[in-house]
Amino acid sequence: MTNTMQKTLLLPITLTLLLISSNAANANDKHSTSLYQDKIMTKGLNHLGLTVKNVQASADFFINTLGWKKAGGYPDYPSIFVTDGDIFLTLWQTNDVEKTVLFDRKNNVGLHHLALTVASKEILDELHRRFTLVPDLVIEFAPELNGKGPTIHMMIREPSGNRIEFAYTPTKK
Repeated sequence: MTNTMQKTLLLPITLTLLLISSNAANANDKHSTSLYQDKIMTKGLNHLGLTVKNVQASADFFINTLGWKKAGGYPDYPSIFVTDGDIFLTLWQTNDVEKTVLFDRKNNVGLHHLALTVASKEILDELHRRFTLVPDLVIEFAPELNGKGPTIHMMIREPSGNRIEFAYTPTKK
């Protein structure tokens, strides 16, 4: 093997070893550059799981009032999964309804509320009308401007007490 051939073979090996040792030295350095340093590592919401005190009443709300579809669940750990085609919710039954403690958004850490987008002001108004007919549903406030607008929103507590906001933002013309 000639000297030139040895150098040609050794150069890529040497560069590879330098790269490996450099990466190993930086593996524990939290400020090291990484292939993913400037990339967003998630793609969106996969699903949201809500604990509910009445899994059937909550599922009925999403299915019968909002028009969502049932998408599964587990009878042995009572749950029902629902979807609107974009969002996937898993509803999980509490073990002891008598011991259920409703979430206090001002004093507990957890989900403050779920906000869902609607396509028009008319749909928002129709949902408000439907909500007045749902037993155990609490309307916190009817459709109103969010601050100075342009978004119009309303807030409810579905039959198990989870807060859900419905919002419509008109497009600029």
